[in-house]
Amino acid sequence: MSGGMLGDIFILADVGLRHYLVLSAFLFVCGLLTIMLKRNAIGILMGVELVLNAANVNLVAFNHFSYPGNPGEPLLAGQVFAIFVIVLAAAEAAVALAIFLNYYNNFATIDVERARNLKG
Repeated sequence: MSGGMLGDIFILADVGLRHYLVLSAFLFVCGLLTIMLKRNAIGILMGVELVLNAANVNLVAFNHFSYPGNPGEPLLAGQVFAIFVIVLAAAEAAVALAIFLNYYNNFATIDVERARNLKG
């Protein structure tokens, strides 16, 4: 079964910038829908993480296809920015979870609709 029509089906196209941009757009839309549709604070936090991961895919893909560098010495600016975004996301998640835990201790729920009752 190495030839004919079955062999032609499994030929993979080269993965280009467009494929990464479609993946990033899909992640971004999933994150945005999660942020808008979830009432649970943890679900909203997961949506924010998806949006940040979409940005990371864009950073690395544009770095790879726009400024590839030399074969022995590639430019890693996109990867470095992606690491900064990951560190930022970890710090944001830690602060947000601390806020959610405090909110849960006060109201016994993490439903974001009840957050309207907070007063400063």
